[in-house]
Amino acid sequence: MKVILLAGGFGSRLSEYTEAIPKPMVAVGGRPIVWHIMRTYAHFGHKDFYLALGYRAEIIKEYFLHYRSMNADFSVDLTTGRMTPHQTDAADWRVTLVNTGLESMTGGRVKRMQRFIGNETSMLTYGDGVADIDLERLLAFHRSHGKMVTVTAVHPGARFGELEITGDRVDSFQEKPQTKQGWVNGGYFVIEPGFFDLIAGDATILEREPLEQAAKMGELMAFRHEGFWQCMDTKRDLDALENLWQSGQAPWR
Repeated sequence: MKVILLAGGFGSRLSEYTEAIPKPMVAVGGRPIVWHIMRTYAHFGHKDFYLALGYRAEIIKEYFLHYRSMNADFSVDLTTGRMTPHQTDAADWRVTLVNTGLESMTGGRVKRMQRFIGNETSMLTYGDGVADIDLERLLAFHRSHGKMVTVTAVHPGARFGELEITGDRVDSFQEKPQTKQGWVNGGYFVIEPGFFDLIAGDATILEREPLEQAAKMGELMAFRHEGFWQCMDTKRDLDALENLWQSGQAPWR
């Protein structure tokens, strides 16, 4: 199944890094976070990726254009330019890189991918959020209800320690857990081709008119993901993801 990745925003809340590189290229464990997201999809057999680019698009294009050489040991004959790899990354992905405009909003970027997706069910997510989501269950849920859009609902991570209190007694203390209250948009959408028709153009924000209209039409369903999910909005988020990866305890690993 084709997978659309939104990878064109300015990433202003992570400006320590995104002044030089686009947010999806910020590394966790030495690899761009977009690679981690793609690896999750590939694990479930979805390896046909469509990256909606904008800000610093050339950096993402350069990374995938030279992916094999950048992720391999090799010898090069400087006379002929011939490269002999000694070890290569086993990724067997197909990656289509599409410049969807510097100023386009999230909905506009999705709309511009319509010509590549065609009349097919497809997957869609943001280029900055990782999860230990079961994509087989997500897709089965989407097919079971027959609606236009499925969004993955997640519990965001708490910024502070969470207390459960009875009277004045603390029954439970958890340092920065996934919250138990409320659901938020975690990305990892499944969309039917009719969803493109709800997007007016470049100025459309995905999370406003298109999804709001789908909800009003009764065509938006939520797949509840109780497991790990974390977006990378700030340096605090990046540091937390890096610590998980380096400790060998990254749930999406």
